[in-house]
Amino acid sequence: MKLALIGAAAVISIPAIIGAIGNGLVTALFGGDDQPNQQAIVDIPSDYLDLYLAAAPTCPGLSWSILAAIGKIETDHGRSQLPGVREGEENNKGAGGPMQFLQATFTSVTARHTLPPGGATPPSRYNPHDAVFAAAHLLCDNGINRGDLNAAIYSYNHADWYVAQVLAQAQTYSSTIGRGADTSPASAAQQAINYATGQLGLPYQWGGNGPDAGDAGFDCSGLTTAAYASAGITLPRTAATQFRAGPRVPEGQSLIPGDLVFYGTPSRIHHVGLYVGNGQMIHAPDFGQKIKTAPYRWRGDDYAGATRPHAPRPL
Repeated sequence: MKLALIGAAAVISIPAIIGAIGNGLVTALFGGDDQPNQQAIVDIPSDYLDLYLAAAPTCPGLSWSILAAIGKIETDHGRSQLPGVREGEENNKGAGGPMQFLQATFTSVTARHTLPPGGATPPSRYNPHDAVFAAAHLLCDNGINRGDLNAAIYSYNHADWYVAQVLAQAQTYSSTIGRGADTSPASAAQQAINYATGQLGLPYQWGGNGPDAGDAGFDCSGLTTAAYASAGITLPRTAATQFRAGPRVPEGQSLIPGDLVFYGTPSRIHHVGLYVGNGQMIHAPDFGQKIKTAPYRWRGDDYAGATRPHAPRPL
């Protein structure tokens, strides 16, 4: 409906997402309690960070980090030198401004919502204040205030990989520990996530080790094994042995991107996924399904715990 990707080279390579998030989980993950961590403070210009923090509360359930992630992916917070950021349009789709609005979409949003003082008169999609507040309103209109985070992000740019990029980038910016905390994923974890997202859409295959091994797809532990192998970390081949290999994430400790999440009982683990942040994992679910992203917790699950293969030392 609205946006074209710009400045993609400036962001992490995480290309797809699908899967619903329940209302309670959206509130828990994006209820506004997360604070900018050190990476966010260093990477986001202070005027843009102030705008993200100010605009997010206009929509119940919207985190500033989602707005910031969109701003990063679209134009590197207005720093991109590509056409269509400060004037003109990015391509024949007509996207323009730091949040890459189509003019028709921007006009529609500002007709429905009065933007607060501080922007241009009349409002302009090229004005950072107007663009960020309009983006918050658009995300709200498209489902965040109803708890449908994935659908709202998808409506912003109709691509599954775009949703994954936004969620992952938001994770690198936010922290529940406090402003300035450093909770960014380790490079090995990021490489594992990048590899796994590159396999999205491949079929589940029992015992599968992926195209590099001559298989059409993966099973659950084949995917996590290959993902970490791409980062130079060797894992045991099965979900049960990966669980035992650890190091275990202590119960009650927050997960971070790159953690492995397991299902079953400690003596009988039957499934593993790769946590990518914001309550989502990438996994190879079962026969007849494709590798996809999905919430790592759901009603009635048999979640058994998590490990952190990328930990530099025992937890």
